[in-house]
Amino acid sequence: MPSRVKIFFDGGCRPAGMETAVVIGGVAHIERDLGPGTGMEAEWLALIHAADLARDLGLTDPQFLGDSLAVVNQAKGDAKCRGAALRHLEAFRALAPAAPRVRHIKRSQNLAGIALARLHG
Repeated sequence: MPSRVKIFFDGGCRPAGMETAVVIGGVAHIERDLGPGTGMEAEWLALIHAADLARDLGLTDPQFLGDSLAVVNQAKGDAKCRGAALRHLEAFRALAPAAPRVRHIKRSQNLAGIALARLHG
């Protein structure tokens, strides 16, 4: 797999708990029943999962694509983090390559969001 790869991430909350999806090279990696939490926390867990997978695959220049503007802005350093978001940011930075590329996309373009929606379709 080439080092420069688009990685789509999305998180959500269901009655059973938080869930995340990451899509890399057309393959969906889904985690379910992650316990109670907020939608924002689920988005962060999805981005952390994406960074972990990128590291495991040896990707040196991945582009992380998500539809949560708040999480994207915090991950890029364009918005401040506090509390749990700050801990998630630190976890992401520990896993991601230096100067990670994180970009906001529309929900309709997010392959990870589409994968989550299909679980419950």
